Amino acid sequence: MRVLSGDEVAAQLGALGVQKGGVLLVHTSFRAVRPIEGGPTGLIEALRAALGPEGTLVMPSWTGSDEEPFDPATTPASPDLGVVADTFWRLPGVVRSHHLFAFAAAGPQAERVTSGPLPLPPHLPESPVGHVHELDGQVLLLGVNHDADTTLHLAELLARVPYRVPKSCTVLQDGRPVRLEYGENDHCCQRFTLADGWLRERGLQSEGRVGHAQARLVRARDVVSVALEHLAREPLLFLHPPSAGCADCDEARRSTVA
Repeated sequence: MRVLSGDEVAAQLGALGVQKGGVLLVHTSFRAVRPIEGGPTGLIEALRAALGPEGTLVMPSWTGSDEEPFDPATTPASPDLGVVADTFWRLPGVVRSHHLFAFAAAGPQAERVTSGPLPLPPHLPESPVGHVHELDGQVLLLGVNHDADTTLHLAELLARVPYRVPKSCTVLQDGRPVRLEYGENDHCCQRFTLADGWLRERGLQSEGRVGHAQARLVRARDVVSVALEHLAREPLLFLHPPSAGCADCDEARRSTVA
């Protein structure tokens, strides 16, 4: 498989529709994208080149553990987010949220995207995902589908879906670790892929190759508006039916009758 240069990848991103000067939230699997010159850092540089100096690049950067207090300067990103996300927050000039549901960003809107207190549940309108939506940003799914699209969790909260799974996390208060309890609109997320068809049918999703991966590009506001239409008709749409035997979705479904 041919190694692609950063310039080639930036050109692919431009052809896909990445907006110069815009805000771009990226979820990616580098395994699907590679090989690219410079590895994960090379991909990040290509993304920033496609956005230009006035653009803002955003990636998820939350921790994989809720047992320890979060330190934005040292706590690694969750392994589930992949090597690109864990590389990004460590780079010079990248700003990271000060809470364990962190996102990282670089560019003129970085502080605005990552600012704010701990959001509970994690994808409130006041969260980084909510800020990207507010700024009319784009969402790039690079080598992944909408089951990795955190903007759909924002849509669930705006739709006031009835499920909330008990969760907890550890934060520092007055220098001491404190355990917080909260409810989250959590489930397996596999049925988020329904959004792929909804957006494609309406011509709201651009698709093509970036690196060696299939890429999907869509406005965050389009993701939310289309999902809200469907959730208004069927609030439990994103949960597997009980017959599917999905433990995560079953737990979410049980919370609706508690």
